[in-house]
Amino acid sequence: MKIIVCVKQVLDPEMPVSSFRVDREQKKVVPPPGTPPVVSPFDENAIEAALRLKDNQGAEVLALSVGRKLSRPVLKKALSAGADALYLVEDSGFDDLDGFGTAQVLAAAINKIGGFDLVITGRQAADWDRGVAGSALAELLGVACITVARKIEADGGTLTVERVADDGIEVVEASMPCVVTVTNELGSLRQITLPDIMRSKQKPVLEWTAGDLGMERPPPRRTELRDLFIPARDTVCEMVAGETPEQAGEKLAEVICNDCNI
Repeated sequence: MKIIVCVKQVLDPEMPVSSFRVDREQKKVVPPPGTPPVVSPFDENAIEAALRLKDNQGAEVLALSVGRKLSRPVLKKALSAGADALYLVEDSGFDDLDGFGTAQVLAAAINKIGGFDLVITGRQAADWDRGVAGSALAELLGVACITVARKIEADGGTLTVERVADDGIEVVEASMPCVVTVTNELGSLRQITLPDIMRSKQKPVLEWTAGDLGMERPPPRRTELRDLFIPARDTVCEMVAGETPEQAGEKLAEVICNDCNI
C-alpha cells in the first residue's frame, strides 16, 4: 500500500501573542524573527495515521509538501517519525495559494508520483483554518473523500474509518484509492528519538518546482482576501456597589436592563 501524507509548514501556533504581526497593506502575516515554522498540528496527526497503517499493514509512506521557502529541517520531521521519503514542491509563485490552489498543486504532484492507494491530510491547516484543501484534492483526483477521521483501518482494498460527527461517531467504509482528512482525536505524533533523526538523514528528499509539474504559473485564487488585521479588544469594567448585597444586586439589574433596553 502506498500512502501519501500532505504536510504543511505554518507559523508556530504556540508562539507568544506579542510576537504576532500583520502587514495590513500587504495583507500578510509577518513571520517573527527567531521563531521557526512548525509542521501544522493536524498534519502531524495525519503522519501518525499513516505510520499506524504502516505498522499494522506494511505500507510505503511518502510525505508531500508544497509552498515557498520550505524549511527542510522542519519538514524532515516526517522522515524522522517514520516516513520513507519526502517530496518538496517549492516555487516562488506558491507564496499566496488559497486552499483550492494548494489542492491543485498537490494533485499535480500526486499524479506525478503515481500509484497511490491513500492520501491523508490534516482536517485543516493551523494558519488559515479553511479546511477545504483535502476535499478539493479528492475532487481533483477523482476519488472518494472521508473527513475528520479519528481512526483508519485497512483490509485489502477497503478502508474502515471512524469519523467525528456532531452527535457522536460515524463508521464509514470506502474503496481505495481515496482521500482521508484526520482530526486531533486520532492522537499525537509518536515520540521521535535521536536514532530516528539519524536514520532520517539516509532517506530520500526529492525537490520539484512548478515547471516539473507542468505548471507554467501558479493556480489562480478562487477566494479574495478583503482585509487582514488583528482584532482590537477593549475591556470596560464598571464596578456596581451597594451597602448590602441586595442593593448591589438591584443596581446590577438596572445596569443590565438599561444596556439591553429592557
